[in-house]
Amino acid sequence: MSHPTSQEQILDFVRGRYPQAEIDATQDIFALGFVNSLFAMELVMYVEKTFGVTIPNEELRIDNFRTATAMAGLVTRLSTTVAAA
Repeated sequence: MSHPTSQEQILDFVRGRYPQAEIDATQDIFALGFVNSLFAMELVMYVEKTFGVTIPNEELRIDNFRTATAMAGLVTRLSTTVAAA
């Protein structure tokens, strides 16, 4: 049995909040109106807790959180940075 990718896990988290919506990994959840300031903070906390990374202030940019694909890329970059340290 394979483990879900970070992109799949993030997408499942977003879909869990909006089960009535059909959201794919490349859709801009901000443009679709799914993200308010509270949910934005929940996304940051979810990513940090789930993937064991700390998101530095300079990475708290909207472009890193627009899509599940972008968030998965952020996780990969931060995980690589931690592994290299």
